[in-house]
Amino acid sequence: MAELIAKSALAGQEPVSHGGVSLAEVDLVQITSIAPFIGQEKAVAAALKPLGLAFPAPNTVSVIGKTRLAWTGRGQAFLIGVPPGDWSAIAACTDQSDGWAALALTGVRAAEVLARLVPLDLRAMGPGSCARSSLGHMPMILLGVPDGFEILVFRSMARTAWHELEASMRMLAARKAL
Repeated sequence: MAELIAKSALAGQEPVSHGGVSLAEVDLVQITSIAPFIGQEKAVAAALKPLGLAFPAPNTVSVIGKTRLAWTGRGQAFLIGVPPGDWSAIAACTDQSDGWAALALTGVRAAEVLARLVPLDLRAMGPGSCARSSLGHMPMILLGVPDGFEILVFRSMARTAWHELEASMRMLAARKAL
């Protein structure tokens, strides 16, 4: 019988750097969608308290160490880094870990690289911010981190996202080299 081996969406893809910007795959370990049931928002807030997190306001990320709770839409957030407790009575919790791929785009010109592909004003996005938007034609969740961005795309689109980002990096590097 064949033995299956779990691989990441970008298995074998080495990090790249062009023009002072780096692109690498990120292992977020665990991603769980948390959607409080109607009337259970306070119960979810109480369940998050032991983790040191608060349910995030729109376009923000609540962060404690390597654990994050990122706003992903009205009444929904992604818990990143740790599994939730048993919240089945207060929220719809679904494991999203295998459905998403995460990319880190870092460097002083990371926003310039993304500006070619993302219809947002990235100047306002710093650490602790997030946005639901598109990367070219692909849906994405964009998280601001201290030295750039983390980009979450559907696993099935990970290689296309990588290709688009690397092409943008190369174009920016070539333009700056002139």
